[in-house]
Amino acid sequence: MAEITKKEFLELLQEFSEKTLDPKFKKIDDRFEKIDSRFEKIDERFDKVDSKFVEFKEDIIHQFHVISEDVISKIQLVAEGVATLNEKFDRRIDDLEEKNEEHHKDILAAVKFSYAELDRRITTLEAEMEDLKRRMDKIERRSVS
Repeated sequence: MAEITKKEFLELLQEFSEKTLDPKFKKIDDRFEKIDSRFEKIDERFDKVDSKFVEFKEDIIHQFHVISEDVISKIQLVAEGVATLNEKFDRRIDDLEEKNEEHHKDILAAVKFSYAELDRRITTLEAEMEDLKRRMDKIERRSVS
């Protein structure tokens, strides 16, 4: 076999590389570029999805704050209404207690007056009864004698 010099070997290697390897590496490089491009598109889509999630999260937090503020204000209105009703009930109870006390005093006065009137009438009846007894006794003594 013929011996190849180093220079010839390098030339053969160069020629093989240019004809066989370079086109294959070029195809591989092209495929990697396409894959890179697809990954970039996927990354962009993920970035969009991430930003939508962040926006969605912020919207939900904002809505929660709006709703919670509304609920808190309504609770405050209810609490104020309860306090107002409490005051009205307290005033009404005080009025009723005062009227009850007045009626109680009126009833006691009427009972005292009625009792005094009844006592006077009973005393009068007792006195008249005593008088009648004396008269009956006198009549009985006259008729016995």
